[in-house]
Amino acid sequence: MEDKEIIELYLMRSESAINETADKYGAYCHTIAYNILQNNSDTEEAVSDTYMSAWNSIPPHIPHCFRAFIGSIARNISLKKYRFLNTQMRGEGQVSLALEELSECISSSKTVESEVDNTELANHLNKFLSDLKGLDRKIFVKRYWYLYSVSDIAKDMGFSESKVKSNLHRTRKKLRIYLEKEGVNIEC
Repeated sequence: MEDKEIIELYLMRSESAINETADKYGAYCHTIAYNILQNNSDTEEAVSDTYMSAWNSIPPHIPHCFRAFIGSIARNISLKKYRFLNTQMRGEGQVSLALEELSECISSSKTVESEVDNTELANHLNKFLSDLKGLDRKIFVKRYWYLYSVSDIAKDMGFSESKVKSNLHRTRKKLRIYLEKEGVNIEC
């Protein structure tokens, strides 16, 4: 079923919208959630919560790209669940490790000022990613959006782990330089 048809089912408040979403994007949402939570029962719960959140969001919101919309919900719910569970053992530390790697480029302290700047930072990150070469962008997004481990990225891309680590290091360095050039406050 096409995404527009699935969205139409949500707008009509048809319960089959959830079934169609699960059929088309269930594995996608499961992958996102599992990469963060590394636990099947927590992952299943996060995916179920994803469908419920989509149900509650459409309407009034009508997504332009349903795949990105549902993936974003799955990611946000999984991260929230991860924070709630508050353990570094889950996910083999991938969430903490990925955030630590990015900390050299982006401040992670939570202040009122930093929360106000989140929208500006998101715009800068989107611009940076749109300017990246396809392969660099794909590796960066797999690591820092989908929270894949370096070894999983290497297997998926057919690269050595050292090549993936080097690519991520170079890309983070480019991001840091880009953010400094744009005047974004970077903590060392």
